[in-house]
Amino acid sequence: MDQRGRLKRKYVPDLMSMGANFEGNYRRLVKLLNLLDRSSGADILLNVGARFVGTVTISLLESTKYTDTLLLEQTAAAGKWLNDPAMTVRLYHDASVAEVISCKGHSRIQGCNDYPNKYMHHPDEKSQLNAFLAEWLAFCLLHGCCDAMPFPAKKM
Repeated sequence: MDQRGRLKRKYVPDLMSMGANFEGNYRRLVKLLNLLDRSSGADILLNVGARFVGTVTISLLESTKYTDTLLLEQTAAAGKWLNDPAMTVRLYHDASVAEVISCKGHSRIQGCNDYPNKYMHHPDEKSQLNAFLAEWLAFCLLHGCCDAMPFPAKKM
């Protein structure tokens, strides 16, 4: 019960939405890796118009037959206001999905959390981080360039 005497509802993840997000993140990451023409990783320079906004580094941490584990981190930002995100993402090639498995400040991300909890993680923390990854990857595809050249439109 909450402070007003009402029953608390347990958080139930929206599996359809999460699955769609996982599939979309996989497609975006594969597209980025193909544009970079490097499977081991690279730097993506982010520019909005003529203004530099940051650099995203993608590094391959582990590769197995059916999975790859990548580290995505913002290594340079145009301002102090952005806390440079860093996420470990696992790509499952057999299922064509990608999910955030850890994040700066989070050692391992749970599917859902009790609330309140020791670290004050939201009940839908995993869903929120994967939604952020989707937006971040879309921004990289839209505003990114590699080796000082914009991504060619024909590959997108």
